[in-house]
Amino acid sequence: MKGTIVNAAAVLVGSGLGLALKRGIPEKYQSTVMHGMALAVGIIGLQMAFKTENILVVILGLAAGAVIGESLNIDGYLNKIGEWLSAKFGSQNNPGENNIGRGFVTSSLVYCIGAMAVVGSIQEGLTGDTSTLYAKSLIDGIVAIVFTASMGIGVAFSSVSIFVYQGLITLLAGFFSAVLSDSIIKEMTATGGILIVGVSILMLELKKIRLANLLPAIPVAAAIAYFWPTM
Repeated sequence: MKGTIVNAAAVLVGSGLGLALKRGIPEKYQSTVMHGMALAVGIIGLQMAFKTENILVVILGLAAGAVIGESLNIDGYLNKIGEWLSAKFGSQNNPGENNIGRGFVTSSLVYCIGAMAVVGSIQEGLTGDTSTLYAKSLIDGIVAIVFTASMGIGVAFSSVSIFVYQGLITLLAGFFSAVLSDSIIKEMTATGGILIVGVSILMLELKKIRLANLLPAIPVAAAIAYFWPTM
């Protein structure tokens, strides 16, 4: 799990730099930078989504994943963690600041849904190759600077999400090595790409989406892709 540990550490370092820069950046600049990042995240999501070779797998995965996610109320639990962080650390960071939860939830989704998180963790679990996660660490560290300057210290707490999420995938990859074909990974990536577009919509505050409740769509799409040739 070296790649995941480095990734989490990179986000913490980037968040520290972002907090230092935050004090010297006017709010209007932070807002515009945030909107620019949101548009870039949307493009990344679309590029991932277009990797699908069977859109029906993605659609079915999203539909079934939504049912599972709503029944588990993943979004509700994630937001409760965000609210707890805001209540616990908000006054210490900046009196009146109320966006710690938003920073935690948004950055956790951005860092954990992407293709590099899934593919890189699987790669490390199967072969021990950490190159993809190291590259992701560099990118995430830079993004953390911008995110933290805009959304505050909540971004730093997303390092815990990275450690748990990617670490779990890495550990599970060895158990499922025989079934994780390239076609399955492509459909997982495409499904994750659609969720990344959802993150962009949330960042732009265009629509409230219980996006975390769609996270089960990624493993569900993988399962459907595995059985699809026999269906």
